[in-house]
Amino acid sequence: MPRLLSDQPDLTDSNAPHLRVVDADAYPDWEAVYRDNVTRLYRLMYARTGNRPDAEDLTAEVFRTALGPLRLDASRGEVRSYLLFTARTVLASHWRRNLGLPVTSVDPASELAFLTEPSAPDQPSDAPDRARKILATLPDRYRRILELRFLEACSIKEAAHAMGVTISNAKVLQHRALRMAANVDKAVEA
Repeated sequence: MPRLLSDQPDLTDSNAPHLRVVDADAYPDWEAVYRDNVTRLYRLMYARTGNRPDAEDLTAEVFRTALGPLRLDASRGEVRSYLLFTARTVLASHWRRNLGLPVTSVDPASELAFLTEPSAPDQPSDAPDRARKILATLPDRYRRILELRFLEACSIKEAAHAMGVTISNAKVLQHRALRMAANVDKAVEA
């Protein structure tokens, strides 16, 4: 006897399971995308910002930003490329907000060292000495806010409390201190 249309499973039923073919080169789910890329993006952000709180926040922002438009059926290479370009946009936005700098660049070819496992440093870095020199040239309040935020890893709220100022004032102090430190650094390099 022929089957009636009502005997067929209803494919438009919202409770019906949805199956999809997963390419061997694609991620099976968002958790896999996150696990495979979080360390590489964190290292990149840490190398660009120099502090853990900002690197963690920016890494999370990259994933939040990519969550909507990113397709899971894309290849691993496409996903990584998309996340890297999203990281560039998020980082540029961060610097524009904090320092007023209009652009930054994240070039996959030049950033390859940050995206792979870190190697042992060949030469000692002069960064601590440069930081000490720059901090020494800043006024006391500017130096203190930068020390609290970036050397002691305090939140803006904790730094404001330690300095006895409002959170808004601490944000302004940090912004001005970073601008002044950037100018001092340019003068030191010249």
